[in-house]
Amino acid sequence: MPLRVIIVDDEPLAREELEYLLGRVEDVEIVGMGNNGIEAVDLIRTQEPDLVFLDVQMPGLDGFAVLKKLLAREHRDAKGRMPQIVFATAFDQYAVRAFEVNAVDYLLKPFDRARLQQTIDKVKARTQSEESGTTAPSTDARLDSLLKLLEQQTASASPIPSQKPQQTGKVVVRAQQRLLLIDQKEICFASTDGGAIRIVTQAIEGTSNCRTLEELMDQLDPEMFWRAHRSHVVNIEHIREVVPWFKSSYQLRMDDKKQTGLPVSRSQTKRLRELFNL
Repeated sequence: MPLRVIIVDDEPLAREELEYLLGRVEDVEIVGMGNNGIEAVDLIRTQEPDLVFLDVQMPGLDGFAVLKKLLAREHRDAKGRMPQIVFATAFDQYAVRAFEVNAVDYLLKPFDRARLQQTIDKVKARTQSEESGTTAPSTDARLDSLLKLLEQQTASASPIPSQKPQQTGKVVVRAQQRLLLIDQKEICFASTDGGAIRIVTQAIEGTSNCRTLEELMDQLDPEMFWRAHRSHVVNIEHIREVVPWFKSSYQLRMDDKKQTGLPVSRSQTKRLRELFNL
């Protein structure tokens, strides 16, 4: 029988991308999609899926709050089982290692087809092991262990805020086997691209030494740069056009050579309207 799958993510483009990729994986049936944690809990209760792709960062009930509710008996299927959980996340590698230690799988955004296939294979193998009573730890034990680890990390966190890197006005960009110092105001946008951070100006295109967009944002002027989407940071001064998109969403047309179109996430629509009095 195919794996019954639910997708929960507050970004429509992320849901659609995952739906598209899963449609090309054998023995997978998507039985529901939601855009927040409350919908996730309801869908899991009514659809009794084998697997849930769960976004970590969502407004209201986030992914970790969903896990706590799943550990309650009333959210299990008729046989008392819990679904397998796969995090769809933009978290950095440090957080991802916490998931790995507890044998809860993850997918980093943007999604990769080969990595998704590995995840499906892992879920199938884990499900077979649990059904046969062999060595794989139960879903309950893995999720409970993950939540305890996250609580320990939160409790042990230093109350003293970490200092951000000093904003020098220059950003290092690796392009054409050279390390170039680019003035921030020249940057049109930065995006995640295959695990790297791509930086685009009107003249060049290269990669940053930063591992995440969060790390890059620490170096940028917050008055000039805006996180319009989980995968994109834009220079407000280099937005050429605001394009209405489907379902009341928007795209930004940038003024780089390719006039790249970048999506605006639903959570940032209010900020877009404030910026340009839409």
